[in-house]
Amino acid sequence: MKLLFEKSVPGRRSYYLSDLDVPMASLPENLCRKAPPGLPELAETDVTRHYSALESRTFGINDGFYPLGSCTMKYNPKINDSVAGLPGFAGLHPLQPIEGVQGLLEALDMADRCLSQITGMDKMTFQPAAGAHGEFTGLMLFKAYHESRGDAARKTVVVPDSAHGTNPATASMCGMKVVNLPSTADGRVDLVKLQEVVGPDTAGIMLTNPNTLGLFEQEILEITEIVHKAGGLCYYDGANLNAIAGVMRPGDMGFDCVHLNLHKTFSTPHGGGGPGCGAVGCKSFLQKYLPGPQVQKDGGRFTFDQSDESVGNILGFYGNILIVLRALAYIMAYGKDGLPLIAKHALLNANYLKHRLAERFEITNKGLCMHEFIITMEKEAKASGVTAMDMAKAIIDNGMMTPTMYFPLIVKECLMVEPTETEGKETLDEVADTYIRIYDALMADPQAAKAFPVNTVVGRPDEVAAARNPILRYTSVDS
Repeated sequence: MKLLFEKSVPGRRSYYLSDLDVPMASLPENLCRKAPPGLPELAETDVTRHYSALESRTFGINDGFYPLGSCTMKYNPKINDSVAGLPGFAGLHPLQPIEGVQGLLEALDMADRCLSQITGMDKMTFQPAAGAHGEFTGLMLFKAYHESRGDAARKTVVVPDSAHGTNPATASMCGMKVVNLPSTADGRVDLVKLQEVVGPDTAGIMLTNPNTLGLFEQEILEITEIVHKAGGLCYYDGANLNAIAGVMRPGDMGFDCVHLNLHKTFSTPHGGGGPGCGAVGCKSFLQKYLPGPQVQKDGGRFTFDQSDESVGNILGFYGNILIVLRALAYIMAYGKDGLPLIAKHALLNANYLKHRLAERFEITNKGLCMHEFIITMEKEAKASGVTAMDMAKAIIDNGMMTPTMYFPLIVKECLMVEPTETEGKETLDEVADTYIRIYDALMADPQAAKAFPVNTVVGRPDEVAAARNPILRYTSVDS
């Protein structure tokens, strides 16, 4: 497939501007380019065909099964987009006077109250742009809290080895020292080791529950109690909230702060580099540290407020508000009775698919899982050379998106599968049959595994060479 630059024809245009009906203005010479920008010159037909061809090469949730573990790539109801696209929302400008955005502020206030109730928190902020940004915000709240109490020595954050990879990176960005907490043999937090690592320097713990192995921390109340007794705070990574939303609340488990991936759990577009929202909720004692502006209701009017002790703004204006509106539409559509069904169906689908795949694959943890589960192909890799990567490439060749590969890091040759609640039994059976058929074929001819995918537009690249010698910019033949 040619690049737009390769299709470029000198002098070709996609538009023509009418003659000026006002005097032409000129920029100062020092602000002018010495040479025209090197942009491709194309007709409109060339441009539209190019992007349509690119679209046909991508794989999205509307194309087929998309079981990306810990990312909850589920169907996004189109009514959410319709709500976010209403002119009274989409047509607003962030610098409009507050009197002209009362409807939006009411919607944000409603989303605040709904998500606070769902998580067991007291107040939300929608400024964080994504999950890791929410983590950063949450730890900034922890830092501000400890420093306000003259307890600045608390600079250690406990992070279990089953946590998301962004957790230790976020703690480091906040100037914290990370203490890695190894899991027990059954994949959960080791209470004995937790007791050993907490102390007067503990700022808090960052925990995902269910964890990345798809397991619920059965001793979660003991975990948060141990941290609190040591003077630390408890941060809930909400990446896996889809497994428990409406059924149980992080606030009731003892967590002081939570971030939500609205673009995962609450069904707004996820992936493709689009906007996200890592909304952060906290208990009342942390509320004054939240970034602003905070929506407040004053009689029958909505206003903004920001505490003098706020950690400051972490994004411009209100955040990615159209993502919040999509999430609000989703919550309002399902309601208090519908949200728990989402979590329960997610668990049902994961356990059904896990049961079917256990006919061939080794599942890391026995018994019931939550919303996702882990396949390990370590034995196959050692015995025949067939790796998790090989399995994933073969899955692509069968018109399905692969599970998450090689994560979590504590499981070798792993595939993390999250079918979500939006898939039917017929799809799950088709997936199980396909996975088993692929597995049998690879085991019968291990050498053939290295050729996949063979039916896609782009075959199997040399990933080592691509990583070591990336081509990051277009260079013309003539240059």
